[in-house]
Amino acid sequence: MFQAFMDNLGVILALAGAALSVLMAGIGSAKGVGMAGETAAGVISEKPERFGQCLVLELLPGTQGIYGFLIGFLVLLKTPILGGDVTLTIAQGVQLFIACLPIAIVGFFSAKLQGRVACSAIGLLGKRGDSVGQGIVLTVMVETYAVLALLASFLIQSGV
Repeated sequence: MFQAFMDNLGVILALAGAALSVLMAGIGSAKGVGMAGETAAGVISEKPERFGQCLVLELLPGTQGIYGFLIGFLVLLKTPILGGDVTLTIAQGVQLFIACLPIAIVGFFSAKLQGRVACSAIGLLGKRGDSVGQGIVLTVMVETYAVLALLASFLIQSGV
């Protein structure tokens, strides 16, 4: 039993990394989108014509979950789960696990923080309907760091 575990430790580590990237970025996105949705519901209850604009702002924190899923999928392609008859060394498993950390960690925190900015932007939209562009710009600024984390995770896993 122990030998089977050790023989598959590289794959186990890669799968743990893939799960971590999907879970953490997904949880952060769910939290961010949820907060923005709550704020949007308040604005829409007063000004239903702002639904489309609020929806755009609400959706922005959800991208980190997509980024985490993408990295998780790319890592799975390097495992027997989606990659066929693949064996990974322990070193490769560690490398793939580490490759998942940037988007897992940054995705988790940036999605929650982007949700907070989206809430503020939606509040601004409720007071000034012509401010949707400004709100989007403010919200997208947080996205920059999620994109950098996605790029880092992608480049690291590509090298394995």
